[in-house]
Amino acid sequence: MERTLIILKPDAVQRGLVGEIIGRLERRGLQLVGLKMLAVERALAERHYAVHQGKPFYDGLIAYITSSPVVAGVLAGHNAVAITRATVGATRPAEAAPGTIRGDLAVDVGRNLIHASDSVENGEQEVNLWFRPDELVEYQLANQPWIRE
Repeated sequence: MERTLIILKPDAVQRGLVGEIIGRLERRGLQLVGLKMLAVERALAERHYAVHQGKPFYDGLIAYITSSPVVAGVLAGHNAVAITRATVGATRPAEAAPGTIRGDLAVDVGRNLIHASDSVENGEQEVNLWFRPDELVEYQLANQPWIRE
């Protein structure tokens, strides 16, 4: 089963959208196997966003993600990365389809509510960056036969 990281960013927490967002992802059939709220330390933010270092928006991105608590989660399932990305919608909310999290709930790219891993490889790396193995729980969902053949 694939795993993917989601981060409900400070705007999602401040706007009280955590339950709404997680609910949408669970209703898609994804399994929540890890969840925690945390204040992101600068070192973790810098490791997570290392690919953007040197870009004009990097300092603002680090300042933003460390400005307020976030909720980090790990979702598991068949095609978890692709399903999560499709449910989240395009990075720029104006380009996100109606019915997606960003299409329905976000307006600005700098306040787009949620991070979702963009590949299976990055998903595994990000899960390992944000969660220790003992913070993840493996279990069987009783509804799996009704979600997937």
